[in-house]
Amino acid sequence: MPKPITQVSALCLILCLSLFSRLSYTAPALYKVEKAGITSYLLGTVHVGDHSMAGLSQRITSAIDATSALVVEVDINALSPSEIQRRSSPFMLLTPPKSLKNQISSHNYTRLKDYLAKKNISIDLFSQFTPWAVMVTILQMEYQKLGFKDDFGIDKQVINYAQSKAMPIIELETLEQQLTMFNHLSTHGDHMLTETFKQMDDIEHYFLDLIHAWKKGDMADLSQYYQLSFDGSEYGQLSEKVMLIERNNNWIKQLGSQLVKQPLFIAVGALHLPEKHGLLIQLQQQGFTVNKML
Repeated sequence: MPKPITQVSALCLILCLSLFSRLSYTAPALYKVEKAGITSYLLGTVHVGDHSMAGLSQRITSAIDATSALVVEVDINALSPSEIQRRSSPFMLLTPPKSLKNQISSHNYTRLKDYLAKKNISIDLFSQFTPWAVMVTILQMEYQKLGFKDDFGIDKQVINYAQSKAMPIIELETLEQQLTMFNHLSTHGDHMLTETFKQMDDIEHYFLDLIHAWKKGDMADLSQYYQLSFDGSEYGQLSEKVMLIERNNNWIKQLGSQLVKQPLFIAVGALHLPEKHGLLIQLQQQGFTVNKML
């Protein structure tokens, strides 16, 4: 039985802060998607990894080689750090008189201040950050401390491989659309920080069962984590709607027409695949034959 995870945990897995365990062998689920005589492939990814994840398996590279274009959430290689900062700032920064201090509880503000002080960082540096931007920043620091970075994430490795083959890369959304997702959850910023602190109490073990499931390609366990993440609470329902349902529905509209024109290799976050709003079921509802590759 997997341990409960929070919406914050799922959000981090979906977007940019997924955590890899230190296993030497992985066999993530890879799906064949077929319709009108055209065969494409769908891979659920995680976005940050460690040295054990360096190098794509042959079955993944062979599937990429069999297609004519790569589809990803956002082409992260097309964005320089300075461009990411420039385009992110309007979403991450509060406008006075709003400030971090008046957007979160005094309890969480004190916890955050103490946490940063232990790292010799002044909380004043974050005075105009949105709570979600602070959450992302501190989780990044924790994951980097554990040795995880995006260079070993599956998305980046898939993009690098496609670029080495001079393959076209199709984006399902823009950086701004992803950042808007966070802003839609901004009314729950204090709750997000509360859950982040809970997660950090045991951050390395927190994702272990979940990432084991991903590495084994165990969609049943991933589905169970999905259900635990997006519970019946107001925040659970909102985060599922904003982070997954709306995005999946938008992606299916784009993919449905493209998949009958050319073979594609699709690489998106793993939690976009399972459950009734997931890509696997939605593709089947569109008349595609979807089979897991062994």
